[in-house]
Amino acid sequence: MRKFFQIFYDAYLKFDRDDGWAVTSYIALAILTSLFPFLIFLTALAGFFGLGREADAATKLLFETWPESVAGPISGEIRNVLTQPRGGLLTLGAVFAIYFSSTGVEALRVALNRAYDLKDKRPWWLTRLESILYVFLGAAALLAVAILLVLGPLARAIAERYVPLVAHELQPLYGPVRYGVTTGLLAIALLAAHSYLPPERQRLSVIGPGIALTLIASLALGAGFGAYLARFAGSYVSTYAGLASIVIAIVFLQMLAAIFIYGAEINQIVAAGGKKPHNQA
Repeated sequence: MRKFFQIFYDAYLKFDRDDGWAVTSYIALAILTSLFPFLIFLTALAGFFGLGREADAATKLLFETWPESVAGPISGEIRNVLTQPRGGLLTLGAVFAIYFSSTGVEALRVALNRAYDLKDKRPWWLTRLESILYVFLGAAALLAVAILLVLGPLARAIAERYVPLVAHELQPLYGPVRYGVTTGLLAIALLAAHSYLPPERQRLSVIGPGIALTLIASLALGAGFGAYLARFAGSYVSTYAGLASIVIAIVFLQMLAAIFIYGAEINQIVAAGGKKPHNQA
């Protein structure tokens, strides 16, 4: 048991030595500023293939595990942005949206390289192209899942018409299944980030503990932070006025980023056999 807690303590020391708190701010701001360009690109991609409803479903899916007090104001602003008329997929604005939305991926890469004590020697343009590829893959995956979610209510309506007893029995499962799909997507995204963003491929046996910790802690944070805001959100409003929703989002994203980085630090400590890495005294 003592060795177990020692691993967590050593991981925190390494987190601090790797400037973890500064990097969390970088990730939070990068994610927040790249979120709108990513959703603009997602909407343009969906419009190109005639998947307008699926784009709306994908946007909702993206915020499924976020506390309502955090996701609500951002979702409202996103709707205002996405309802503006735009050109096609290959317009100059869409190209910029793709580029800037990859900034969030680059922020995660920097954090993982620090945590795993790796130096990426590839040219910047190659890693940026890789991040852009991940943006395309992420958007495509979201739309694919959104199609299933859009078809879900249709299938439920057909079931209620022809087999109402079965539909009634399955009704309580709709919410958990939707939440489970979102959790599964988060797990896949974490696995892809830890495996492919660093310059050296990481084995599942190495990254498994940190991914499990990140997944559980992130879901717990969403529930806990939502409960906290339900009682004390007024203090943010009284302090930050119209900026309250942005401040709340930044605080939430910083905590998520800290969990993400700490999970990678756990992986590195476990992979080293509980020994302190070379950059620790």
